[in-house]
Amino acid sequence: MSQRDHDHMRQRLAQKSAQILLDSGSRDFKAAKQKAAQQLGATDTKSLPNNSEIELALIEYQRLFRAGSQPEHLNRLRKIAIEAMQFLSCFSPRLVGSVLSGTADEHSIIRIHLFADTVESVGFYLLDNQIPHKLGERRLKTGTEQYQHYSTYEFVVDEARVELVIFLPKQRQVPLSPVDGKVMKRADITEVEALLNKDSS
Repeated sequence: MSQRDHDHMRQRLAQKSAQILLDSGSRDFKAAKQKAAQQLGATDTKSLPNNSEIELALIEYQRLFRAGSQPEHLNRLRKIAIEAMQFLSCFSPRLVGSVLSGTADEHSIIRIHLFADTVESVGFYLLDNQIPHKLGERRLKTGTEQYQHYSTYEFVVDEARVELVIFLPKQRQVPLSPVDGKVMKRADITEVEALLNKDSS
């Protein structure tokens, strides 16, 4: 296969992966990539796109085919995120993920990083405010072949899922993005409000 054919297949795989992510509501780039390769019969690993290429295809797909609905869903999720962050302000909340980057759709989870002395302090705060929730765990990459496990709480606001990832004092290192492998972008309430105002204008 020529380099031109590799590049063409890489582009097709990125587009197919983006479509699979949107149709499934998942943000599992690896699984989408494998499924796309299977559907397109791409056995050459040199043609596989990276996660950044898939995210660019995702943005383009949304712009072309979901221009009428995606911005509305994103706007709604950012509003809910701001409400949740205001409610959780005592834990220095930071928004991360697709709701921050702008690729969120109706299936997306609002992910918020919280900073607390103990996991239980967040749980008690939710209980005291009568917020039904469930406890879980998330594994995040913190370096080359290095991962850490973080406790999470999940609850629902207006049919939108909110996941709180708890960072304890010994876990203050910023994890890496699953998309580009760089330090994960985080935003405080002021920054999210600025994004919302920008979208509205």
